[in-house]
Amino acid sequence: MTKRIISCGAPYGKGGLGLHLQEVTQHALKQNENVHCFCFSTRTDPDCTAVDTPLFQTLMKTPLRMFPGWRSYLSCTMFDTEVAKKLPKADALTGFVGQSLKSFQRAKALGYKQLEVMAANSHVDNVRALHAQANKLHNFDPSWLNSAQIEYTKEEYKTADTVIVASEYSRLTFLERGFDGKNIKRLYFYNDPRFVPPVSRPDDGYFRIVYTGSITVAKGIPVLLEAFSRLSTKNARLTLVGGYATRGMRQYIEQWLAKDSRIIMAPGDPLPHLQQADVYIHPSWEDGWAYAPAEALACSTPVIVTEDTGMKEIVIEGVNGYVVPTGKWEAILERLEYIQNHSLTGFTPPEQLQQASLQGV
Repeated sequence: MTKRIISCGAPYGKGGLGLHLQEVTQHALKQNENVHCFCFSTRTDPDCTAVDTPLFQTLMKTPLRMFPGWRSYLSCTMFDTEVAKKLPKADALTGFVGQSLKSFQRAKALGYKQLEVMAANSHVDNVRALHAQANKLHNFDPSWLNSAQIEYTKEEYKTADTVIVASEYSRLTFLERGFDGKNIKRLYFYNDPRFVPPVSRPDDGYFRIVYTGSITVAKGIPVLLEAFSRLSTKNARLTLVGGYATRGMRQYIEQWLAKDSRIIMAPGDPLPHLQQADVYIHPSWEDGWAYAPAEALACSTPVIVTEDTGMKEIVIEGVNGYVVPTGKWEAILERLEYIQNHSLTGFTPPEQLQQASLQGV
């Protein structure tokens, strides 16, 4: 039986990375592998070892916490350093991108036979290019990706035997940069089963638009707000479910809230908002997959997503949603105006999601 170590600096089953960790782990268990996880929190199933990075916590009390790129880089590399120290003898290691280079090097020294890197996003050069476009338009909320993390990630690509991707979109970005398709593995990701259609939806005349996730420039929030501000319907409501990580984004959102009472911030569980929504919008500049739009579809809510998200492959144009050009508020506005007057089915059964995904491979 293969003994596999899986390493990810996120809480198991929580957030995008944590859900990826859960799916990767479950896939390995279905292959009858002996699995052990390293992550930022523990769960009884599977057995996870919590990895503490006290130095990082200390650094987050300094001005470094104000720089998303360095915050992400230090968090990932310090986690990687601690995991490398704790690695036991095993056969295989699946590490998450940007936080596994030292673990890979240690695993090689221990005689591991297989190294896999889970690329939660598309190829790092693609991420860099798209984030640069976003920040050229809106420079008050820096990207979480900096040059140090880019180089760290590229070394991981070189060291790993296999790159795991979550979508056809991501797979193509690696092929375009010279990767051998034989060394790229595709995994399929699914929603928590609690995301289901509601018994009923509000019938009060409001046109409800929802976004759930990180409130950042990279996720396309300014693009969404520009589109919504031009939607003349007084009974429209835009709910942003999530939080921001920089002072610049906080100030930006506060300005919008002050000038447009139709916009609402609602941190917390996205489920009730998705079940009440008329449409979900995912305006991201880049996402290797994106659970939130899939969760919306599972709640029978139609979606609008950008071309640079892996989720686009399960959008059936004009049936459960639309795919729009990345960074174009005009295209989002056009689709919003259409959906407001034309009902889409929204609901996509899990087996249909998988079938739609397979069509792109």
